[in-house]
Amino acid sequence: MTEATGLVRTVLGDVEPSTLGAIDYHEHLFHRSPILPGEDLDDPAASEAEFAAFLRSGFDGIVDATPIGLGRRPGALATIAARTRGAIVAATGRHRDAHYAGGGRLDALDLAAVFERELTVGIAASDDEYGVTDAPAPALIDGRPVRAGLIKTGIDYWRISTTERAALEAAAAAHLVTGAPVMVHTERASAVPELLGLLEASGVAATRVAIAHADRNPDAGLHAEIAAAGAYLGYDGAARYRDHPESVLLDCLAAVVEAGHGDRVLLGGDVARRSSFAAYGGMPGLAYLGDRHLRRVRARLGDALTTTILVDNPAAYLAWSRA
Repeated sequence: MTEATGLVRTVLGDVEPSTLGAIDYHEHLFHRSPILPGEDLDDPAASEAEFAAFLRSGFDGIVDATPIGLGRRPGALATIAARTRGAIVAATGRHRDAHYAGGGRLDALDLAAVFERELTVGIAASDDEYGVTDAPAPALIDGRPVRAGLIKTGIDYWRISTTERAALEAAAAAHLVTGAPVMVHTERASAVPELLGLLEASGVAATRVAIAHADRNPDAGLHAEIAAAGAYLGYDGAARYRDHPESVLLDCLAAVVEAGHGDRVLLGGDVARRSSFAAYGGMPGLAYLGDRHLRRVRARLGDALTTTILVDNPAAYLAWSRA
């Protein structure tokens, strides 16, 4: 079955959105990038231990937002989901240019077809296979293909390169066929109206798009404009702020909610570094979000709005829909 309208596609199969529970919209259990030397997440045992600790902190699952070519291990993701009983939604897609040393084979592919195939047929068991074929064998769990449930792309700071634009257009084409949601990495929430306009011109409603790292530019007015356009705001800077204290993030979140946009906020951690995983001996670990940050969110917003952000919004965003 490839049609998943109204359902959420996890690495273990399609589920009803109402069964997801509390979801962290942006994490990475496996990751590798030339711009993060020495920070590879590549140990399945460590990733499982980290994810298990995260689940104990009060969450029920994650979106693993690692796109093609950045150290994905879809088979291991499915095994971890099966062993921990936590929900994992995996990504297909192409990140911003900085993560690819010279682009290479990936940008020579029909990306729309690649994304659609990973969403409907299965995620490549090895991304290295894209160097020799457009249709690698999919990763399997118990004989079944592990399929992507989301399309991840990215743009740079106040810049959408030719290849990044092509990836956005390919994401739009794959979305129109499948209804899978789209996530876009942004640098300090720059060029968001431009990228939303590009996607809209290609047929993707803003309501199907999540803007990753919106809170790295804690401008509540800008966030209200993005939310009013219909897009989801990805707040994923907890424990990672260097430019501002975490209270600035909370102030911005509260202002956006008070402006009536609580239904457009998604919460995550984006802890994509070995040095930040407790299982590798780093800190603060994935569980920081549930163990520490959420206490402050609940104290500021109350239980009902916190549940909206953690449960209701991810369920609506992750459910496949073309409108």
